[in-house]
Amino acid sequence: MRRDMEELIRTNDPTVIAFATALLRGEDIVCFEYDVHTSVLEGSLGVLPRRLVCARSDAFMARAILRENGLGGELRPGSEG
Repeated sequence: MRRDMEELIRTNDPTVIAFATALLRGEDIVCFEYDVHTSVLEGSLGVLPRRLVCARSDAFMARAILRENGLGGELRPGSEG
C-alpha cells in the first residue's frame, strides 16, 4: 500500500465494502478497494479479506462519514488527525 494511503476497512463481507464505497464516493472522497483479485488465487472462497483505502488527507472525513452511517465498528485503527 502506498504511504499516502490509509486503510479504512478490512473485511470478507463484500456488502460492507460496497456500502462504504458508495458513501465515500457520494461525498467526493476517492477510495480504492485492494485485494479484489485475490479471489482468483484463493478459489473464490471469500477467505482473504478485501481492504478499502483512501488518501491519508481524506481519512479523517472518510472515517467520520463511515461512523455516521453505522460502519464505525468496521473501521481499522489509523490516524485520527
